[in-house]
Amino acid sequence: MTGVAVAAVPDPGVTGVEVTPEPTGTTTEPTPTPTDPPTTPDPDTTVVPTPTPTSPAEPVPTVTVTQEPPSPEPVPTETVVVEAPWTRDPAVTSSTIPLGAIVTALLVLVVAATALVLLLRRGRGPRPTGVIAAAALEPAALTTEIGILDDAHAVAIPGEEPGDTVETVRFLMLLGEAMIDSSAPVVQVTRTLERVAAINGATDVEVIALPTALLVSVPGRTTTQTAASSAGWRQLRLHQVQDVLGVADDAEAGRVGPVEGAQRIETAVAAPPLYGGPTRVLGYVGVSAGLAMILGGGLVDVLVAAVLGAAIACLQVATVRLPAAYQALVVLSCAFVVSGAVFLLSRTGIDVGLLAPLVAPLVTFLPGALLTTAAIDLATRQMIAGSARLAAGVMQLVLLALGIVGAAALVGVPASEVGSAAYQPLGWAAPWIGVLVYGTGVVFHNCARRPALPWILLVLVVAYAGQVVGGLFFGGVFSAFIGALLMTPVAMFAATRPTGPPALVGFLPGFWLLVPGALGLVGVTSILGDGAQALNTVVTAGTTMVAISLGVLAGIALGSAVGRRAGLAVAQF
Repeated sequence: MTGVAVAAVPDPGVTGVEVTPEPTGTTTEPTPTPTDPPTTPDPDTTVVPTPTPTSPAEPVPTVTVTQEPPSPEPVPTETVVVEAPWTRDPAVTSSTIPLGAIVTALLVLVVAATALVLLLRRGRGPRPTGVIAAAALEPAALTTEIGILDDAHAVAIPGEEPGDTVETVRFLMLLGEAMIDSSAPVVQVTRTLERVAAINGATDVEVIALPTALLVSVPGRTTTQTAASSAGWRQLRLHQVQDVLGVADDAEAGRVGPVEGAQRIETAVAAPPLYGGPTRVLGYVGVSAGLAMILGGGLVDVLVAAVLGAAIACLQVATVRLPAAYQALVVLSCAFVVSGAVFLLSRTGIDVGLLAPLVAPLVTFLPGALLTTAAIDLATRQMIAGSARLAAGVMQLVLLALGIVGAAALVGVPASEVGSAAYQPLGWAAPWIGVLVYGTGVVFHNCARRPALPWILLVLVVAYAGQVVGGLFFGGVFSAFIGALLMTPVAMFAATRPTGPPALVGFLPGFWLLVPGALGLVGVTSILGDGAQALNTVVTAGTTMVAISLGVLAGIALGSAVGRRAGLAVAQF
């Protein structure tokens, strides 16, 4: 038993006891205990051996790492140069106007330009009326055109005494009131009265024209004749506007005196409608159906607009004798009836749109011409008149919007959906047919003379063609400027023809066609119905009005320049 070394095995149940074997004569390395330093090197201590070169050929990886970032690549410069300047594509690339409509518009403009060239090659015609003349923007032109006239050098008119200021003042008052009731811009009324007064020997006349009032003062040798009256409380029909502007034309040319001119103005203002009630109702049906097609309505929309237009026309005939204080209730009631009927039809499942059948029957209440005339007054620095007409137009839109929102609340159709448009199965030709139907309806409903029908249709077709071409290249808002710019010279040259209407008679249907009031109606209704795009729509309507007024002024300048070069008697700048 002696001489054998037995190693003690530790008990697995005992912890914390370290057992060291006794030496047996052989040299054996002891097993390192857990308290010895760790075999894995510390990260802090490994930083030192890394930079120390074990071999002189080791710095190669360091060189490759430092030379990677500065490698020149042309990719960043290429993307910046291509995409930075183009933040918005041209309007022609995103236009949705059908090709057939564009081709038709270009053909219309070419034919109209050819007709105007042939018209310019013919003889002189009578001086057109209803145009903002040169003196409207530049008062000094008055003295260069007719000369400075005093009592000693007044133009002698047969049957009239040059010094009869009483009859002159009365004639000026009647003419000014009738022109204001014809929706003529204030600047045109003022300059026309100044010319007529100068022709009749009253060169120092003072005229203050407002949309609802007129003040005329003519100083004499010993006394001053002053007269004031209210205006703007009636709306003349197109044949009355033509007669009134014809008197103004003759008075400016010296072909009629104050007494005869006053009689003709009174006769024109008191004239009954040219057409009977059924014809006018049928004309309003054409106006509603044509405007529905222009606004993109389908076949059902056109039929609904025509039926509702007939109902509105009958309601207007029944309430024509109501006092002016109750006309606001008529507007509100018509808007409520039309919108309620359209919203009820939309809830029945019939494929009917909302914009075309809703706006088209209410076209007679849309203040398109009023708002555009307000923009013209503001553009010609007639701030009071422009602000008053603008406020009146906005009030008209609010009345229409209240009726629409009330009907929407009753029926249950959200008012924000009035801007939706139905599918148009008639294709791109439907708006052009609508322009012709609309123009024919305007002539018969507003009692324009029948010889003026082809000229009014020509002005409307050119206005719509200009709007299509302008929409292709410049977008929606600026297209109104192009349409107004092109239709204005056509209306001016049509006024030089024996059967052509005065330019203002051709302007008014064009204003209604461009429909800035329809855009404003949709925007105001969206505001009252908490629509998200309401402010954008109202701003679009406002800029459209300004574009139309500037287009008219630019068109007058263009027509005057062309007429002067051709020797045609048009309004000169």
